[in-house]
Amino acid sequence: MGVQYKNDRVLIAPFKPSQTLKNLQTTGKAVVNVTDDVRVYAGCLTDRYNWPTQATKSVRGSRLKGALWYQELTVDKIIDHELRPKVYLSEVSREVIRPFPGFNRSQAAIIEASILVSRLHMLPAEKIDSEMKYLEIAVEKTGGDKEREAWSWLVNAISDYRCNSTDSDSNWFFMRCAQLK
Repeated sequence: MGVQYKNDRVLIAPFKPSQTLKNLQTTGKAVVNVTDDVRVYAGCLTDRYNWPTQATKSVRGSRLKGALWYQELTVDKIIDHELRPKVYLSEVSREVIRPFPGFNRSQAAIIEASILVSRLHMLPAEKIDSEMKYLEIAVEKTGGDKEREAWSWLVNAISDYRCNSTDSDSNWFFMRCAQLK
């Protein structure tokens, strides 16, 4: 979904339908977390949402305990759109726990792989396969335990998608499906 900063406001454009959009419309509040734990990104796409949290201070909600920093926000306005409404928010408070060091090579690979998993229904299998093969190199060479765990979730998600698909094109995940059956 991504978070954009426009002047002194935050812009979020969630897809319709989504739980995020529903929550923003219902509560009028949001918390943006910044984390370098890429398992959170991979987890959101593989139904792993149980991350340690704690209550926020200014708006009713919670934030990731492992966040580098977070913002508490209130909704100013929502501009409807058939696919991606624009939600403008104002910052109520911000807390920096530690500075963001940037993503290393394997963390960046996990984020890119997460994006691919979010587009399994839109991209050709060959594109997914070639990108995953390339990204796997970074995870193998520079990934730690967290990155390897996140990678396994994403690979399993692709395998599950492919194993349950009616399209049995030859790809590097198809062999895995045969092994699982």
